[in-house]
Amino acid sequence: MTYLFLTIAIIAEVAATSALKASDEFTKIIPTMIVIVGYGTAFYFMTLVFRVLPIGITYAVWSGLGIVLVAMVGFIFYKQTLDIPAIIGMGLIISGVIVINIFSKAVNH
Repeated sequence: MTYLFLTIAIIAEVAATSALKASDEFTKIIPTMIVIVGYGTAFYFMTLVFRVLPIGITYAVWSGLGIVLVAMVGFIFYKQTLDIPAIIGMGLIISGVIVINIFSKAVNH
C-alpha cells in the first residue's frame, strides 16, 4: 500500500503543479481548485507514506518522478520543449530513483 499511496501523492502533486499555469495566477476557478485539492491530496498521502519509508527516500522519489512527469505534462499540454541536456538530466533523475528503490537498504521492501 505504501507505494500506492506514494503514486497517488505524486499524481496529485503533478496535477496541482500543472494546474498552476492554467490557473492564470489563481484567477480561473477550476484550475485553482485543482491546485488546492491536488496539493492537499498529495500532502495527505505523503503523511501515510512516511509511516513506512524514510522522509529522505520518500522525498527523493516524489520530487524526482514529479519533475519528470511535470516536464512531460508541459511538453504534451503546453507545447514546451526540452533540449538534450534536460532530457539527459531527467534520465539521470529516473536512474537515481531506480537505484534508490533497488539497492538502498533504507527502503523497506
